Formats: sequence, structure tokens, C-alpha cells
Amino acid sequence: MATKYDCFEILYKNKSELNPKEISKHFPKENYATIYKQLLELEKEKLIKKKNRSFEVILSKKTEILYSIIEHCLKNQINYNSILDKNFAEFVKNSLEKKEINSENSHINPKTLRKYIDILVKNELALIILEKPIKAKIFYNPLVNNLLLFFSFDNLKLNTEKISYIKEIEKNLTTLKSLRKQNETKYKQLVKEIEIPFVYHSLSIEGNPATLLDTQKILKNEILPADLMSIHAEEIKNYSTAIRKMLADAEENKALSIPLILEYHKITMKHKESLSGQIRTLPVHISGNPEFEVSPHKNIIENLENLLKEYSIFIGRKQTSVESIISFAISFHNSFQHIHPFEDGNSRTTRLITFFILQQKGIPIMDIPYGLLDEYISNTKGSKKRDDEKLKETFHKIILFNLIKFIKLLK
Repeated sequence: MATKYDCFEILYKNKSELNPKEISKHFPKENYATIYKQLLELEKEKLIKKKNRSFEVILSKKTEILYSIIEHCLKNQINYNSILDKNFAEFVKNSLEKKEINSENSHINPKTLRKYIDILVKNELALIILEKPIKAKIFYNPLVNNLLLFFSFDNLKLNTEKISYIKEIEKNLTTLKSLRKQNETKYKQLVKEIEIPFVYHSLSIEGNPATLLDTQKILKNEILPADLMSIHAEEIKNYSTAIRKMLADAEENKALSIPLILEYHKITMKHKESLSGQIRTLPVHISGNPEFEVSPHKNIIENLENLLKEYSIFIGRKQTSVESIISFAISFHNSFQHIHPFEDGNSRTTRLITFFILQQKGIPIMDIPYGLLDEYISNTKGSKKRDDEKLKETFHKIILFNLIKFIKLLK
């Protein structure tokens, strides 16, 4: 059934007055009376106003936020109707103010708690740490922020207490290894499927305008969306090719080297051939973050060689704990990004190499979930000061999210 928010989306997008009959054309299975009822509800909430026999959106901060929520959801294949609920928004706010949410501190009906957490997990906005009794960590990002603002929950006191998920990661790694042994073929198929959202998430950080659905069409169906420029489609294909090479190289236990890094960059940035696979020879800076320090171009090779010496020592250790693997991967990530060896494509190459190191050491990570993208950015190229510990906290959640996702799909 068409909801009031479905009707609002049509009205806002058209930026003009529409009568109920015109809106009904967008919902051929709905009758006129249903659409009219939804419009009256929007009018009552002062989101739209009636003009003669038509309706138009009331331009305000509130309607701007609402459309931003809807637009963001459509781009990321999130059902906005499932989250645009005041009780749900209040639950999210209360959850974000706690270290973690569980059946004891949620103060709501267990069935409702499960329903809300399932909605968040489905949309990659939460991580279930424990199933029974249920315990979850809710993610904070711009979509969540706008949801709280829309329902006037603008007094959020976000809980920033440090949490380590090493024990949970170790436990889930053991489970995944066992499941993978039982069905390696299915595991490899899942890797290919999970690669698609990672390509989308990784490139959306870099400004690629493709939606998740566009990315699926390009990589799965080999269809070029009509409203997408060919260079953006090529960027998607190139990164997918680079990821598959990275996975094959990790499987063969290839050693990371400057030539291999240049090869990854060359594949990744093939759509910009003049700079692909080339060490920069001029100064650069991070757009929007002038305080992010990068190596002078004359020091790039030396800094890379020193970083790879650290990698060689690390990779040569026969026994390494899960915690030390993650710590090194985070250190490498930040060091490489601050060296910033290329004119463009540094961040996506950094993620590729970091995943390579984790894969080599038996920690399969294939995606950064949607709900953690902004946290990841703020702790990497959005950070004014390098902070490995903060990034490590983010990666704990990213890694655990990936492990739980693989386990669920393999069972």
C-alpha cells in the first residue's frame, strides 16, 4: 500500500502542485481514496498544503530533512517506511546513548526490541553482538542523525565509550573457518556477491554517483544505467577487477611490494590512464581537510620502502594473534594513506591493500557496512590527527560485521 511518505516523495521530487489523481498515477494499484487519505495526513502534519484541488510541499527545514532521508534510503536500497516511525526513532536515540542495547536496558517489549534491531541490521545500521540474550551495537551516521532531527530528538548524547570486540571476532573466526571447510564453493560465491556492495560503498566515499542498484546492474547484469556516465561505470568495473586480483593474490600468499601496489592502482584507476599506476611527482592535499599531512613527493619511495619493510617483518611471523593482525593492518592503513603516493585513488587503494593484509592473515573482510562508512571516513582521511586506536575500534565493528554476515549466509 502506498504510504504518506511515498506520496510525499512524489510531491517533493516534482517540485510543483499535484492533485490526488496525478499522484495516483504513480501507484496504479492504489485507489484514489487511499491516496487522498495519505495526503490529508501529510497536510495535518504540516508537511504539505492544499491549494484549490491540488497539494504542494511546504518548503521548510523539516521537509528538507524528510526528503533527504527518503533520497538517501532510495540510493542505498533502504525501506524508508520501515524507519520513519517516531517510536522507532526514539528507540534509536536511546540505544545510541548506551554502550550497547540489550533486553534489560531497552525498556521495551522483547518482540518490539527484536523487530527494531532486525530493521537496523537489515539496513546495516546495527551489529548483533549476541543473539541470546540479544545484545546489539547501533551505528550513528547522517541518515540516523536526520531521522532523529525529523522526529525532534535533537538532544542526543552519543555514547563514545571504548569497546573491544576481539573476543567476539576470535569466536566468530573459529566458527567461520569451520563452516568454510564444509562448503568452500558457497563461500567463494558469497565473496563475489559481497564484493558488489563493497565496490559501491568504497566508491560512494570517493564521489561516484552510482546507486547500489546501478552497481549491481553493472557488475552482475552488465547493464549500463541510462542516467550514469560511462566513466563512472568504468570506475566501478575497474575497482571490481582490482578487488578480484587482490583476493587471488592473497590466496596465493603473494608478498606486497611497490610493483604490486602500483599494479593495483593501475587497474583501479584505469579510467584515468594519465595517472594510473604512477607515483605522484607533485604536492597534493586532502580535499576538505587541509590539516591531513601527506608525504612530500620526493620522500614517497623511501617512505613506502620503510613501510614495506615493516610489512615483511610482520608477514614473516609464524604466529600472530588476531589482535596484533588487526593492529598492524590499521597501522599500515594509516601510514599508507598519510604517504599518499598517488595524485588520485589513494583511499580506495589503501582499503584494497588493508583488506589484502587481513585476507593474508586469515581474516576475511569484504565490505565496510553502510552504517559505518561515515565513522570510517572521520577516522581516516576526515581526521585532522592520526589516531590508530579510534580506527581500530571502527575496524573491530567492520570485521565482526563481515564475519557474522558470512556465517549467517553459510549456515
